[in-house]
Amino acid sequence: MAIFFIADTHFSEENIMKYENRPFASVEDMDEQIIERWNARVCEEDLVYVLGDFGATGREQEYLSRLNGNKYLVKGNHDVEENEYYRKAGFQEVYDCPILLETFWILSHEPLYVNENMPYANLFGHVHNSPLFKDFSKQHYCVSVERTEFAPISFEEVKRCIKG
Repeated sequence: MAIFFIADTHFSEENIMKYENRPFASVEDMDEQIIERWNARVCEEDLVYVLGDFGATGREQEYLSRLNGNKYLVKGNHDVEENEYYRKAGFQEVYDCPILLETFWILSHEPLYVNENMPYANLFGHVHNSPLFKDFSKQHYCVSVERTEFAPISFEEVKRCIKG
């Protein structure tokens, strides 16, 4: 079993293509490419933490049923439904606030302040491809789809980048 992270899929949201200059012919093409890339990396038994802005409003169950892995949602600013709604759609668990993984990794939608004197690293989304944020440093990693080839990134890859 492997662990993966992804953020800002914004399934079925056409405007995101324009706002973030996504390289797809249509919203349908975008959705299918993300699903294909997701399933090429993630197996059924793997864990996937979606760090906000899943998208697919009203169609979450349809999209989640096509995606491999056991999926957990750390809600983002576009994930506005009640937690039970997302659980019924197919997320194993839903979190309103950042969560801590392995006592070191803070999983959040928006970037959190961490500095070299803190014993944490932050994995986040929200900023998409903003040049104001680096892809990663010793204490953070942005998992917005624009930075991960529109696919989940493995925990092992995140650890390698942060350590190296």
